[in-house]
Amino acid sequence: MTRRLLPVLAAGLALTATTAAGWPAASARPVHAVLTSSYVRAELGASDAVLQLPGYPRSSSVAVSVAQLSPGSRATAVAPLRRLLQADVLVVAPTSLPAGAAALVRKLPGVVAAQSVDAARIQVNGKFVAMLGVDPSAFRGFAARPTAAASRLWQSVAGGGVAVSYTMGRLDKLPLGGSVKVAGRRSESLRVGGFGTVGIPGVDAVVSEAVAHSLGLPAGNAMVVSAPHARLDTLVSEIKKLIPRPRHVAIEPLLTQATGSGVAVSTGAAGAPGTAASDGPGLTRAETVEFLKAAESRIGLPYVWGAAGPRAFDCSGLVQWSFAQAGVVMPRVAVDQARTGPMVPVAQLQPGDLLFYHTDPTAPTYISHVAIYLGNDLMLQAPRPGLDVQVVPLDVGAGFAGAVRVYPGVAAAVAAAPAG
Repeated sequence: MTRRLLPVLAAGLALTATTAAGWPAASARPVHAVLTSSYVRAELGASDAVLQLPGYPRSSSVAVSVAQLSPGSRATAVAPLRRLLQADVLVVAPTSLPAGAAALVRKLPGVVAAQSVDAARIQVNGKFVAMLGVDPSAFRGFAARPTAAASRLWQSVAGGGVAVSYTMGRLDKLPLGGSVKVAGRRSESLRVGGFGTVGIPGVDAVVSEAVAHSLGLPAGNAMVVSAPHARLDTLVSEIKKLIPRPRHVAIEPLLTQATGSGVAVSTGAAGAPGTAASDGPGLTRAETVEFLKAAESRIGLPYVWGAAGPRAFDCSGLVQWSFAQAGVVMPRVAVDQARTGPMVPVAQLQPGDLLFYHTDPTAPTYISHVAIYLGNDLMLQAPRPGLDVQVVPLDVGAGFAGAVRVYPGVAAAVAAAPAG
């Protein structure tokens, strides 16, 4: 899935995204669903069967994967985790932010922390991902809880290694404890110290500031802000006033807030908060048919992490490509696709609705997989490496994050990722 680490990254730092970390079991039913039957005579409602997602447990008790120290080496010191910080806003510029920018942002009402980081689009084993260069001691609190608590992972980052997201590490089969080729303005071979999702949409790799500078990432061109009780739209406006030439800087909330409430809604919930009927209309009948026809035409093609078609796909890549064939613009990553319309009760599912799942044990509330509802208690998905695009029974069991009915207008706005 192509990542959205903000619009400015699309211009020079833009990235490709993570993909699903889990999938329902393969179906014993024929792989070819009948489109017309599914669309015209769909029997709406949830299946009683609860399918397991093999390979990637859904339990938050699963530990972050960390490589053992090399023989004779010592762990690099990292400060202990003192508190967890909700990452609410990400600021990204094409060049270094002004010195002292983070200190100014910390003084804004509602801000509890602001940490300067380096951010860029970079290749890991030939695939573009979003990478952050961080001070592990200062940054770790912004990560998802299981990753934040994994001291050895942050020690490996401080010692010159790279930590990658759980989905990237597992699904792209990176060698834990082995080396990968990382190419920025300069290339290096880095040891993979751990698999652990940061929990910031779009970020798939983290290195130390020293390694980031060696790779040629711009120094201090980004900032992560925690302001759990602030209105994010107001906070974004205030940050703009502190940044020179704000039109060249992407300032994006990492959480959505229910309209008028100022209450943050986590990325674990499917559905665009506050979406009203006036934000519609939804898909037309013709758009739905073309979308489903396109998705079904990909049955049997291989899953490849980060692929968006037309001959290979990851989960959200399949969704984006299929919608594009119907003329509908969609964002690239599952967590953003989950914000493209209102949540739909399972009992009201219609063909063309999207189904979302929590499948990453290192960020258990993060949406990391998407499938397409076909009707008749069937869904279509790009599951994982080694399996092809397939049709399986509807899964609304453990890990199900909800269903969304896509509104093209809302989807286009999310895909545009407003730069602020």
